Amino acid sequence: MIHESGNIAVHTENMFPIIKKWLYSDKDIFIRELVSNGCDAINKLKKLVSIGDASVPDDTKYTVKVIFDKEKKTLQFVDNGIGMTAEEVKKYINQVAFSGAEDFLAKYKDKTDEGSQIIGHFGLGFYSAFMVANRVQIDTLSYQPGAENVKWTCSGGMEYELDVSDRSERGTTITLFIAEDSEEFLDEFKLREILVKYCSFLPIEIYLENAKPEKKDDDDKEASEEPKPINETHPLWLKKPMDCTDEEYKKFYSQVFHDFNEPLFWIHLNVDYPFNLKGILYFPKLKHEFESMEGQIKLFSNQVFVADNIKEIIPEFLMLLKGVVDCPDLPLNVSRSFLQNDGYVQKVSAHITKKVADKLSGLFNAERENYNKYWDDIHPFIKYGCIRDNKFYEKVKDIIIYKTINGEYVTLKQYLDKNESKHKNKVFYVTNEKQQAQYINLFKEQGLEAVLLPSTIDSHFVQFLEMKENEVKFNRIDSDISESLKNDDNSDEQAEDKGINESLEKVFKEALKNDKLKIQVEGLKASGMSGMILLSEQSRRMQEMSTMFGGMDMSAMFPEEQTLVLNKNNELIRKVIELKEKPDKKEDVQVICEQVYDLAMMSHKQLDSEAMTKFIERSNKILTKLAEV
Repeated sequence: MIHESGNIAVHTENMFPIIKKWLYSDKDIFIRELVSNGCDAINKLKKLVSIGDASVPDDTKYTVKVIFDKEKKTLQFVDNGIGMTAEEVKKYINQVAFSGAEDFLAKYKDKTDEGSQIIGHFGLGFYSAFMVANRVQIDTLSYQPGAENVKWTCSGGMEYELDVSDRSERGTTITLFIAEDSEEFLDEFKLREILVKYCSFLPIEIYLENAKPEKKDDDDKEASEEPKPINETHPLWLKKPMDCTDEEYKKFYSQVFHDFNEPLFWIHLNVDYPFNLKGILYFPKLKHEFESMEGQIKLFSNQVFVADNIKEIIPEFLMLLKGVVDCPDLPLNVSRSFLQNDGYVQKVSAHITKKVADKLSGLFNAERENYNKYWDDIHPFIKYGCIRDNKFYEKVKDIIIYKTINGEYVTLKQYLDKNESKHKNKVFYVTNEKQQAQYINLFKEQGLEAVLLPSTIDSHFVQFLEMKENEVKFNRIDSDISESLKNDDNSDEQAEDKGINESLEKVFKEALKNDKLKIQVEGLKASGMSGMILLSEQSRRMQEMSTMFGGMDMSAMFPEEQTLVLNKNNELIRKVIELKEKPDKKEDVQVICEQVYDLAMMSHKQLDSEAMTKFIERSNKILTKLAEV
């Protein structure tokens, strides 16, 4: 007959306050720990049965039950696993198994911010129960023939009592007598929410039960229905990819991430050697650009949820995706929330990166049409990955594509080869199709090509590529592109009209009262365009950089290199040439020059309030004058 009392073998009275304070960052994790312990007990029994060292009835149904009782203020975790003998209780429960306990406590007892570091190597999962309980009781019966049923109780101090239990069936019941400040964990809705969060894919069926369920009418059919487990014991990621259907992948995605937009595609990770890794990574369809920053990678260890987006094992750029990754051999600490620095972790991270790159390359080579369709959604992820991970860039650099102003998708090499004769090693790009529509139309009329780079990340990606591809330079479509825009057919005429060009330049500078303004006169094919503003790529990038760093004024160091290009094939510019020699038309010339300049600026960027006011007043005067004719 068992009857024993004593002290838990940790030589300090301050152990439990420290556990309560530092063991876990999230209070609800005690549920995960105790349910996981129940699953472990069952898995151990199943292993013994499989090798013939234990026997159970053939129809045994293994379960872990979480039973709440609001009246008694108890929460029970019941399993029908391996159970424990009295000696095992003394060994695994009474002796908190970590070395150097006194040194550890002396070092940390007065600290308040060491939570993530101090528990890492210590087996204290069971003791998470004391985060919410004033008293904890264990009733257990070992699978071993003739074993005595055991009851262990502890009230959160160092003293425990060991006695005979009234449990008559193999397994273990852990009863938590919930503290007053933790009664939220007796709420059925909250318990279900926590179980779904941490235990949705545990390998043993988990049930949530009310010790005193509300009485229901006899007509209530639902009351008589067989209770359903809260978890799926065979999650999709454990199946072989060849055995999974597209519909199963989509259903799993919707179930786990509550996203009813179908994913674009997915990668099924299935590795057994040299390490064990399973999982599914999804490329979600984005509703807007910044949504790409809201990915979610759920990390599991043996089907137990660990945490979302653990950067040590999931490369940072992969956080833009959604998915599940299960690594049974992760070097986790007791809270399972922090990874130890380990070569295994680095290998897993590198493998995941490689599999993602391989998937993208496979799509590019085998399903180019689909790859093009996906590009608008996946390009922020790929570009961010290239910037953050050089190995990833080396794997995918040849499959990065660009959408052109003509709706085609081309690689960088394809773009450069196609446009080599027109602008060698230069890539012209558009950041805003509406704002830069005039430039786009001009490019099309000149038979030139540009690519669309409208995303926030593109400005960083352009600079990144210029460092990687030394000879390639990116120029926005409104930068200094005069060589590309010249009309070769009338080059002789331009040489002959040098005097007219210089005269036009003088007239505009005087009308605009700006001697520093650069003016070019070109004969452009786009006769409907009177003028356009060009801003050198370097000058514009310096402006963007100053904005990025809090609006710092860098104009003195990098003055704006703005150029007004006038199209002498345009009727309005021809009119200026005609009127500039007539003294009585000086005011008309002034108005035309100002209007041409403002129209050119409006195609380049939004006018400031003062300039816009003057433009509107001038436009009204022009319309009034036309109405009088």
